[in-house]
Amino acid sequence: MNFSSRVSSLFLALIGFCVSASSAEEGFYIEGYTGQVSIAQGEEVAFHVATSAPKFSMEITRAGAKPETVLTKKDIPGSGQPVPEDASANGCHWPETLRIKVPESWSSGYYTAKFRIEDNGGAWSHRSKRTAESTAWFVVRPAHPGAKSKVLIQLCTNTYAAYNNWGGFSLYAYHGLSKNQGHRVSFDRPTASQFTRWEEPFVIWAERNGITLEYAANSDLEFHPEILKHYKLVLSVGHDEYWSAPMRDTLEAYIAGGGNVAFFSGNSVCWQVRSEDEGRALTCWKQNYHSDPVYQTRDYKTLGTAWSHHLVNRPENQLTGVGFLWGGYRHSHGQFIGEPAEYTVHQPSHWVFEGTNLQRGATFGAHDSIVGYEADGCELEWRQGLPYSTHRDGTPTTFTVLGTCPVRWHPDDAEWYERWEKGRTGAACMGIYTQGGTVFTAATTDWARGLRGDDKVVERITKNVLDRLGQ
Repeated sequence: MNFSSRVSSLFLALIGFCVSASSAEEGFYIEGYTGQVSIAQGEEVAFHVATSAPKFSMEITRAGAKPETVLTKKDIPGSGQPVPEDASANGCHWPETLRIKVPESWSSGYYTAKFRIEDNGGAWSHRSKRTAESTAWFVVRPAHPGAKSKVLIQLCTNTYAAYNNWGGFSLYAYHGLSKNQGHRVSFDRPTASQFTRWEEPFVIWAERNGITLEYAANSDLEFHPEILKHYKLVLSVGHDEYWSAPMRDTLEAYIAGGGNVAFFSGNSVCWQVRSEDEGRALTCWKQNYHSDPVYQTRDYKTLGTAWSHHLVNRPENQLTGVGFLWGGYRHSHGQFIGEPAEYTVHQPSHWVFEGTNLQRGATFGAHDSIVGYEADGCELEWRQGLPYSTHRDGTPTTFTVLGTCPVRWHPDDAEWYERWEKGRTGAACMGIYTQGGTVFTAATTDWARGLRGDDKVVERITKNVLDRLGQ
């Protein structure tokens, strides 16, 4: 090869390297989010999408026992967008890409929008077909609340946001950039969801059994509190961890007025958050509560920390009957690994157990490990072999303990709280109380695992609660 040919070959190789490096740097991607967490039938939902492709497609599907695709669009113009350094806390501020009206024919429910791009690879090399996909979620609530069902499931959408580390930070350190924990999270960024882990098994079971539910987001209890008057029963399912004061105010007023609530959830109402940006962001300082600006005012009622913290003085027990301070972990965080995650029955004659044929001391739920991974409890005293709430922790005086299972906090999660009793073993406490309306608690994040596993006892208890409290 002569000198001229060598130069030409090197030049072409350099160009190829630059093109390849440029392509790798630019990437092949598509991501997006919706402009609303919750949309009523008849309203419009906006989508904010960033992509490396000039066009993309979108498919919208309602989750359920039979997932239903309600809309498909192709050749939607796309463009790239910058990612702000503070996107985790303050959002991406991407322009609106498209907007769609939600017709009333779309049933109330949990929806995902799947964004997709594809091409045939590079212009001169790497000519393999590439595809990229991502999703964004939103909740459709009914235009006429209560028209098709008197049971409302409010999804744990605040928890989805709290665990979303897109952009570098969430409300947790374990998966944050450089293991740092954020104190503010925005919905205006590509979203992560925990629906499939927590609520979906419950929803699928309900639909397969002919039980119609209507849907809302956590934030609807704060921004659309009027919807509750149309329902007999409000559900919390799975991991309903983050609640604002207006959310609690709404639900507690609903109960006082005779409304019923069922917490098929655990670690529920654990952290107090403050909604900001008209519900598009959450603030919670958690164990770093002393850094919260509210702390400096010494008016602690909206302090972004645990509801059970003595400065807030509003333990979640007052609402749910139980709380995480007296609960803990099972089958997670190294606690009770390998031991049955099951409930022991204490009050088998109660209507909650009707049709189960369970006796006092019997156990259920071990096959699907329904107790865990996080569970709530209350301070107990034992009399003649039966557990009773002491009511000193805020648990209502009418609370009946139906079942228990030992649980324990991990020291890393507990010992920041100065009033924590080191080494204490608590108990998950399934129970019920009436104080205006009736409140049932399964007191565990993993209750719906029993529904997914066709546990007949878990199914019957769930149906008993829905039938009695939702009619």
